[in-house]
Amino acid sequence: MSRRLRIDVFFDFICPWCLIGKRQLEHAQVQFRSRHPDVQITTVWHGVQLLPQLPVQGEPFADFYRKRLGNADAVAMRQAQVQQAAATVGLSIDLSRIATMPNTADAHRLFERASTLGNVAQREMLLERLFAAYFKKGEDLGCGETLLAIARDCGIDVNDVADALLGDATPFEGAPGASSGVPSFQFDRRMTVVGAQPAESLLAAMSEALKESDRERQTA
Repeated sequence: MSRRLRIDVFFDFICPWCLIGKRQLEHAQVQFRSRHPDVQITTVWHGVQLLPQLPVQGEPFADFYRKRLGNADAVAMRQAQVQQAAATVGLSIDLSRIATMPNTADAHRLFERASTLGNVAQREMLLERLFAAYFKKGEDLGCGETLLAIARDCGIDVNDVADALLGDATPFEGAPGASSGVPSFQFDRRMTVVGAQPAESLLAAMSEALKESDRERQTA
């Protein structure tokens, strides 16, 4: 009988640590598969809207962070920290191109709808493309036209997803009981790791979850 490992990831598109954490998870999965080639991994992504209070048009990015962190020096320090962490996992994040802190409700609704369509490759492409749109191209993820253009680029029929976009800042209702701390990684609903932890930490949690699953199966 083949062994399985389910990974649930809780994230928001505007959180750079979620993208960094995605890369760390990918590195951990490569190592895990080399050690356990018989284990089938299923990864499920759950959207968490961190800032449901944002207006539908979002807020100016620079103003948002100045208000949140207090002054320009604090913003520069935080952004340098993010870019340094991104570089360690091979990511290039261009925060200078981001004009708007968007309301991500419709981005999450789009991804949730696309996730029900059954094409794993398109779903992964859409996830990557939405992150890249924000952190590399500075595109507005609160704009319906932008979201549909991204979906179209991923080979998704926009007629299948257009009605998921409400365009009115109605908060996105994600997975019930989802942690507000993102990124959050749950392994077989046994082990949870919060934050963009190193690949080694994620690998350890994956391995421990698998051991627990094996122990349960042996004693059943």
